[in-house]
Amino acid sequence: MRAFADFAAERSVTHVTAALILEWAGGAATPDAAQARFDRARALAVFLHAEDARHEFPAMGLLGRSRRRRPAPHILTHDQISRIMQEALLVPGLSPISPLTYNYLFGLLASTGLRISEALSLQCADLTAEGLTVRSGKFGKSRIVPIHTSTRAALERYLEARAAVRNANDDLFVLGHGHAPTKTRAHVVFVRIVRQLGYRNPTGPGPRLHDLRHTFAVRSLEACGNNPQAVLRHMKALSTYLGHVDIANTYWYLEATPVLLQMIASTAEETWIGGAA
Repeated sequence: MRAFADFAAERSVTHVTAALILEWAGGAATPDAAQARFDRARALAVFLHAEDARHEFPAMGLLGRSRRRRPAPHILTHDQISRIMQEALLVPGLSPISPLTYNYLFGLLASTGLRISEALSLQCADLTAEGLTVRSGKFGKSRIVPIHTSTRAALERYLEARAAVRNANDDLFVLGHGHAPTKTRAHVVFVRIVRQLGYRNPTGPGPRLHDLRHTFAVRSLEACGNNPQAVLRHMKALSTYLGHVDIANTYWYLEATPVLLQMIASTAEETWIGGAA
């Protein structure tokens, strides 16, 4: 606000105008910074207009809608995932299948990076020789997700236990009532587990169910080693595997993960030093 006041003072402006706000916002270095300037100056103008109608404020959305910042991912270790799965076996339920369902559900999310909505929409027939057929991807897109032999063996063990559930529908993952748990229920169970394990504060932020997907993506990129070219080649395949509509959503993992960002920074530094030499 001080910067905006200085900007207005330099132009001898005594009342805020829509043109002034747009001019100030347009001088920002990036689109996100311009949006932030616009939103703050407009909020001030609305406040001032209530006292003095000579102050103008522009219509909302002139620079587009503000983008909600994506929460920082919590990348889980292999040991943490194992402990979460073990704790899931202790989840109380009216049927013995319930704890098994959460155990295998969390394991599948960690080993494939599926969205929780995709995993809960799986049908028994979707486990095929090629992998998992995901029919309820984002924006209605379907895809085949290859799975590791250990993942397939785990799902087959789960299906054997699931066979004891009476009146079960075609959902792959079911609770005692024969239907898949809701996304909300799966989220609640996961949050309770990570809090019990001390990975998340009772009231503060911490690992979310979606972080199993984040962890899969980051670990797969880390497996490329310190070779940026290998990472870039792998990026397109990973984007398809995860069902991203825009590869920019996959590139986000590079900037959101300190380990990968450090790799990029180190490589860029080595390249710059080599060029300078």
